[in-house]
Amino acid sequence: MENNNMQGEDFGSDFDLKAEINKYLAHWKWVVLSVLICLVLAFLKLRYTVPVYNASTKILMKDTKKGGRLSEAAAFSDLGFNTGTRNVDDEIEIMKSRSLSEAVVKKLNFNVAIITKGKVLDLELFEEQSPIVVHFINQTPDFDEQYMKFDFSDNPSGTFTLAEENGLIAGKRQFRYGEAIKTKYGDLIITKSSHAKEASLGSLSIVVSPLKAVAAGYRGRLVVEPLVKGSNVVVLSIVDGVEKKAEKFLDCLVQAYNQNAVADKEFISKNTSVFVSNRLALISKELSGVEQDVERFKVNNKLTDLETEVGLYVAGSTEYNKKAVDLQVQLNVLNSIVDYVRKSSNENLLPANLLSDLEGDASALIGSYNDLVLERSRLLKSASETNPTVVKIDQELSSLKSTLLSSLGKSKAMLQIQKKDIEANENLFNGKIQKIPSQERQFREIERQQKVKEELYLYLLQKREETALALSSTEPNAKVIDEALSTGPVTVRRSVVFLGALLLGLLIPIGIIFLIDFLDTKIKSRLDLEGRTQIPFIGDVPTSEDASSIMQAESRTSSAEALRIIRTNLEFMLSKVPDGIAKTIFLTSTFPKEGKTFVSVNLAATFALSGKRVLLVGMDIRNPKLDEYLTLPDRGFTNYLSSKDLNLDDLIIKQKGYEDFHILPAGVIPPNPAELLMSKKVDSFFETVKKQYDYIIVDTAPVSLVTDTLLIAKHADTFIYVARANFLEKRMLDIPNNLHRDQKLPNMCMLLNDTDSTKGYGYGYGYGVKVENKPWYKRTLKI
Repeated sequence: MENNNMQGEDFGSDFDLKAEINKYLAHWKWVVLSVLICLVLAFLKLRYTVPVYNASTKILMKDTKKGGRLSEAAAFSDLGFNTGTRNVDDEIEIMKSRSLSEAVVKKLNFNVAIITKGKVLDLELFEEQSPIVVHFINQTPDFDEQYMKFDFSDNPSGTFTLAEENGLIAGKRQFRYGEAIKTKYGDLIITKSSHAKEASLGSLSIVVSPLKAVAAGYRGRLVVEPLVKGSNVVVLSIVDGVEKKAEKFLDCLVQAYNQNAVADKEFISKNTSVFVSNRLALISKELSGVEQDVERFKVNNKLTDLETEVGLYVAGSTEYNKKAVDLQVQLNVLNSIVDYVRKSSNENLLPANLLSDLEGDASALIGSYNDLVLERSRLLKSASETNPTVVKIDQELSSLKSTLLSSLGKSKAMLQIQKKDIEANENLFNGKIQKIPSQERQFREIERQQKVKEELYLYLLQKREETALALSSTEPNAKVIDEALSTGPVTVRRSVVFLGALLLGLLIPIGIIFLIDFLDTKIKSRLDLEGRTQIPFIGDVPTSEDASSIMQAESRTSSAEALRIIRTNLEFMLSKVPDGIAKTIFLTSTFPKEGKTFVSVNLAATFALSGKRVLLVGMDIRNPKLDEYLTLPDRGFTNYLSSKDLNLDDLIIKQKGYEDFHILPAGVIPPNPAELLMSKKVDSFFETVKKQYDYIIVDTAPVSLVTDTLLIAKHADTFIYVARANFLEKRMLDIPNNLHRDQKLPNMCMLLNDTDSTKGYGYGYGYGVKVENKPWYKRTLKI
């Protein structure tokens, strides 16, 4: 006896691997078909895919200290300037830049392609493979932005025909080789290639694509990376459908990169030389003036050697004098830079960090400023000054210049403070030499100016020569170690492709079956009941070939065999019924149309065929269905309950063809079915018939709609709860589970109706029955 206080049931179930496999094996034809389709598609892909080629080149990035990319500040590195040491990662980004790719594509004319049409695929012809050579001259400014297509066909007369649909060519369509053909965006000249054969001239297509789109395609496929981490050796590789184009693109890319680097060096060399020469001219003039002042001072004061007169008094101020000279040199250099920055335009590069002890971020600002000037110069090669990018850079340059002047002003103020401190200490010693003639003090000031100018002049003169020597050799940044070479077509492992197709062919139908099964919430087989209910299961009834006929003695169908098995299983459910009293079996369901009446009729026939005395009672008095299977009179059970004069034996009829199969129809549908079933006459009815029959089969109403079945449930020895496959939702099993838990229907058992015996979920029925062996393509496939 189950616990009546149990409020819920937690049904667990073990995973049945065999059942899961059988679920998919039932659809093995679809799996095989899917695998075959995927394998065929894989074969077609391998057969008709255009091969692609991988080309690579290897270059060495030269170190900045050994002749790499320089800046003006590199000439003054001994004063602590930021020399802008080149980083390999930065150079890699330059190689992958959009502007460099566009320049290479334009130089190689890669935006013009010659296509030959094949039966399945169109292939591009290049250089030796192409029978014609195509050139565009007198291009319009917007030529690189256009898409054009011309259909070329050779004529036997030595001419050719061009066809297009967008009005690019006005007038005739037949031309001579070498003739300038006027188009909307430039003149087109087509000549025969020296490698062309007469037989190779056929129908071709000349396709002109937008330059930016073609360059973006190459840039997207370009891979630039160091050979090993931290190495200056860089490997460039690209994949393309034309082997020679991949090789040429890489070679031209390295050449264009080196040319840009050389151009930058020449630009920097010119600006550095101009700056140093201008400073030398100015310092030379100032130095000449100071030397003339020394000469006039000595002549006017008749002085020859003042050093011997100073003696020990001057020794104390020597150290501070030297410091003052050094500070003055830095101040002069700083003043020169400030003056140059104020007068410079956005086209001039700035020297940076002339003083080694200079604090602040002026060096970094000048480096950023010079980078923007170089970027502006590159953009102006292909754009005007009104270009939004150039205008933005001009604004950034103005902002950086203001910030730089502020930083230099702070550095100048710092140096002036240091100078004042040194001069104050020097004045202490000067106070001790009051007896020294004022001429000597005046001479010292003039001499100090002379030393400052002289040292600065010699320094700049030396740097001018060093810069000329260092920048005279404009060698490229990158040295080619291995020229671009294709390693052949990028092979696709056929075994991997076929294995992938095989797996895909298996996964597609299995995934569909899994998804359908996952989304299907209806009960399909006994497997769907396991783990969801604890009600005993007595069997399932497969779909009947003729649902309108009842079972006969000679019936050997799967439905008939299933009912015989259910009849046997019911004996275990009825084992506690005393002898001499009819075994009463009630049948109900959750909803109508689940086949409880069909099961009732055929189950009663099954018991009758076994030699038992059977009574089939129609107690679904709201919606009687027994007359759909049997020929019955209008009067029946409801007439018996509502009348006092009718005799029960007059209402019970005997089914033809059976020895002891008796039927009590439901009768006329009453207006008060529930009240009628609550009458005491129902109790006397069961007391009477239980003494006259061996089995009583009662067809009752569905339990989810009305309460009729619960009113008469006490008279049942067992309740068969019929659930129809592919009809009842799994969530609706809560209804029979609650009835079973609360024991509202005594001795319940579950029967699954209308199952598909071909799905492989059960063991099958009809032992000894000959089954028609149809070919698989004539059978109905269901998923």
